[in-house]
Amino acid sequence: MTMAVDDYYDGFRTFSWLADLVGLPIDQVNFVLTQFTALILATLLRSSLNPIATTPAAKHVYGLTIGLALGYFCFGRQAIHLASLPALCYVAMRTQNPRNMQRVVLAIALIYLSCIHFHRQIYDYGSYTLDITGPLMVITQKVTSLAFSIHDGLTRCEEDLTPMQRHQAIQKMPTTLEYFSYIFHFQALMAGPVIFYRDYIDFIHGHHLPGAKSLTGFYDKSSQEKEIILEPSPTLVVVKKVAASLVCAIIFITFIPIFPIQYVKDDEFLEKTNIFYKLLYLMLTTMLARFKYYHAWLFADAICNNSGFGFNGYDERGKARWDLVSNVDVFKFETSLNLKDSIDSWNKGTNLWLRSIMYERAGRNKVIYTYALSALWHGFYPGYYLTFASGAFFTVAARSVRRYIRPMFLESQRKKIFYDVLTFITTKILMAYITFSFILLEFVPSIKVYLYLYLLPHLFGLIAILLSPRLGLLRKKHKQSAVKDETNLAEAVSNGNAYKTM
Repeated sequence: MTMAVDDYYDGFRTFSWLADLVGLPIDQVNFVLTQFTALILATLLRSSLNPIATTPAAKHVYGLTIGLALGYFCFGRQAIHLASLPALCYVAMRTQNPRNMQRVVLAIALIYLSCIHFHRQIYDYGSYTLDITGPLMVITQKVTSLAFSIHDGLTRCEEDLTPMQRHQAIQKMPTTLEYFSYIFHFQALMAGPVIFYRDYIDFIHGHHLPGAKSLTGFYDKSSQEKEIILEPSPTLVVVKKVAASLVCAIIFITFIPIFPIQYVKDDEFLEKTNIFYKLLYLMLTTMLARFKYYHAWLFADAICNNSGFGFNGYDERGKARWDLVSNVDVFKFETSLNLKDSIDSWNKGTNLWLRSIMYERAGRNKVIYTYALSALWHGFYPGYYLTFASGAFFTVAARSVRRYIRPMFLESQRKKIFYDVLTFITTKILMAYITFSFILLEFVPSIKVYLYLYLLPHLFGLIAILLSPRLGLLRKKHKQSAVKDETNLAEAVSNGNAYKTM
């Protein structure tokens, strides 16, 4: 059963006239309005509500109030879920033993989020209407990362923690105000990124600058610069990110109707186009789909920066870096030479969350467990699971190639350039091949596309996994044999010279 957007969307319709004027759905108009409102209100956190002029409690109340108001404006009665999930998790944090509390919180959050995902798939299948699942996904990241950080800070020795875990460890349970302010602060409520509790609470107290003393625990003892760094103005950075965000929105709105992902289901596409056209179309339509995420994440980053949040010190040229909470590096993603760099540059907050609560804590099969958690967190559309299953497979294949094949091309600059060009093209094809099902969502049409592409990327990936270690071993034996021959030759020459002198 499918419902119309007007029936499913529960947000305010005050600006329906504006939606009709610009020709966009009311949910998208409301989203843009809330983000611009957040951008304007964020300025007060750097001026009237800076740490010198006001108390942390006032900043908590301000961020919490604005966040709740914007959430209710966008989602109406559905906003009750924004409060219910973190409330249940906070009760668990307060009542459960810290040694296993983090697992209880993770289970509660994922079960609650999964129920909302199921509800959406039943009543609004395949729609991109703005609904409560987006903010709930971010809130799930926040409550679970907080639970694991509390577990690390209260029950584990500093020496047993990884650098990331030590950085995020918390040795003091948040108060109710601190907790809900962290969950609902308006800068990152609507579109993320996930902001870890330590970074947030240090920002509220004015301890967020590089070199400043953290309030939450182990991180103070790490070898950081002790000099307090003055924060530069983020105005120019904010303007650039807002402008880039709007450009991405215009590109998405203009071109995605011309190159829709649904076209890959047509018989004309499947049967009357060659494999090169299919791959080129997949690369184009998945790239255009990314501009929607670029728009949302760049704007959210600008909101955080405009509040003074996100300053990350200076680079080697002395230029201020405002990328502490950036969720995407557009240039690096689009120019990546390998799959790892692409993944690291995309949805960076979620990558950190997955690494923090799963990858660094799993024993064997880290990659599989991490991709499985990511798939579950996203929902239950079959296309998601095809994407993440392929992602895990090609991650293993790419690691094998990088470990065993890449060294063969590092012997000369010409070989290295050839390898980089080859991996750049391969990465572009792979990203389209892996992610188109994430956008299409459907199982059978995605499988059809795979079959019409003869599963060639999967076959090449399988070959890479099976043959790369053997090629690497042969190369290693060949080099050892060459070294041995040189050694024997040197010994023979040395013995010959010694014989002559006798």
